[in-house]
Amino acid sequence: MKLSGHCALVTGGDQGIGQAIAVRLAQEGADVVVNYRKNREGADSTCAQIQKLGRRTAAIQADVGIVSDAQRVVVDAIAALGAIDILVNNAGIEINAGFLDVTDRDYRSVIEVNMTGPFFSTQAFARHRRDRNEAGKVINISSVHEELPFPHFTAYCMAKGGLKMMMRNLSIELAPLGITINNIAPGAIETPINRKLLSDPKLLDPLLANIPLHRMGKPEDVAGVAAFLASSDADYITGATIVVDGGLLWNYSEQ
Repeated sequence: MKLSGHCALVTGGDQGIGQAIAVRLAQEGADVVVNYRKNREGADSTCAQIQKLGRRTAAIQADVGIVSDAQRVVVDAIAALGAIDILVNNAGIEINAGFLDVTDRDYRSVIEVNMTGPFFSTQAFARHRRDRNEAGKVINISSVHEELPFPHFTAYCMAKGGLKMMMRNLSIELAPLGITINNIAPGAIETPINRKLLSDPKLLDPLLANIPLHRMGKPEDVAGVAAFLASSDADYITGATIVVDGGLLWNYSEQ
């Protein structure tokens, strides 16, 4: 088990990609704190799977779109496990709205959860690792939309593009502390956020035609990359985005 002796915090670990990552890290030997905003039942399910693997865990409620919560969830995770050396910034939201119709509230919600939250959670994590004089790993769950335009989701694309530049800057700034930081950019993944897409052939079929591997990704496809980046096998990787999209990004065209 490559992550024995390590402790991780996964934000938004109550479902989908976050849940798969939390469980995979535990399978590799890590103790894992699961953050959730509202879905306590999902967080408890994730924790139950982690406990069955013999690992320590805890579910912590926090809305990472609120700066004080983004900082607190790191503090609470440290209290639960004694320390954390892996941070997975996974929590994210998207809101479908044409540019002319986006409200101030929608804009702020998307930016705050997808970009502001990871910024301040990473800051709290980096301070923790600095104070212990120990290395650490930060893994951001970004999106192919840090590169690929997504009409009607402008704020989401802005946030993911910002997350990309945050990662690149911090790969330089945090390197002296022994902290690496990388992004994973999923494409179309079978998650609860895509229920409507998955159930409508008129939406799904054109998307699959744009994916060279001709299938949607699974949360486990992303989780495997996260486990790699969290391990010592990736100690010399920082400032990189790893795309997990079945070839979608470089094959995509608007219909």
